[in-house]
Amino acid sequence: MGSENLSLIDTRKRANFRLCNVSGYKMDLLEIHAKDPKFHVLFIPGNPGVISFYLDFLESLYVLLDGTASVTAISHIAQTEKNWEHGRLFSLQEQTDHKMNFIEHELQDVEVPIVLVGHSIGSYISLDIFKRFQGKVAYCICLYPFLAVNTKSSTQSIIKKIAASRTLSTGFSSIVAILGLLPVWISRILVKNSVGNSWSPAAVEALCSHVLRYHTVQNMLYMAMTEFEKLSEVPDWSFMREKKSQMAFLFGVDDHWGPLDLYEEISNKVPGAVLAVEKENFTHAFSCTEAGSLWVAKHVSGLIKNYFSKIDSE
Repeated sequence: MGSENLSLIDTRKRANFRLCNVSGYKMDLLEIHAKDPKFHVLFIPGNPGVISFYLDFLESLYVLLDGTASVTAISHIAQTEKNWEHGRLFSLQEQTDHKMNFIEHELQDVEVPIVLVGHSIGSYISLDIFKRFQGKVAYCICLYPFLAVNTKSSTQSIIKKIAASRTLSTGFSSIVAILGLLPVWISRILVKNSVGNSWSPAAVEALCSHVLRYHTVQNMLYMAMTEFEKLSEVPDWSFMREKKSQMAFLFGVDDHWGPLDLYEEISNKVPGAVLAVEKENFTHAFSCTEAGSLWVAKHVSGLIKNYFSKIDSE
């Protein structure tokens, strides 16, 4: 990692985490407040919707925007460390409605424009929010977007089968939950030696503290099941064409959730759309490494600065 990136890490303003209750449901919030913001970044996570996975990315983004924006990230309901909703399962539509309720209740007094940034299924949710709040949302950025089912993906096929089966989903959730019952230091070692070998400390902690929970995995799978149902539908190309000057998309080279086939389809269906492909060999889970978080934060900050620069010059 270069000296410039290390310097950025050293100067990052630390985010604040708090529990928020909206419409009777508790969720985690990550917030970084600017003194005099020109706009407000609202981040919508993927699935799992654990916002501490994105800590490095969001703190870096705040610094790269030079303090011109406040940053808020909102988790998905029932994908929190504690089982606040007592085992209730929430669909994609319910998670989306909850984000809209959050904007209506918590951001109603925000007078500056909102910039939506979504990752994976959070991109789909962000586009839905954009449709609902066109007067408040100025710009929408979709990172490694999951906008349509990829029938060529064996991974999606396996997840779909597990999520659709009550027996399989219960069994898988139970196995993961057993790992969560182990002493924390053992869980961390297992994570680091498997999926998290190159992960940042924040990502390892997020997995151990939030994902290795029965209620979280159950909600991840149930939400995934409803994602596959909803995303079998054709994307709203007309809305994308109408708002293409207020949207941007970032794809990965080898990402089955947001494949390059979708990149090509958007390019054809939405001529002139702002599209980019990340070729630095980061994965769909870019935020789980410090290098991935910094690279994507630089890309997103550049998009936002360019957008408002054009607006100011008009």
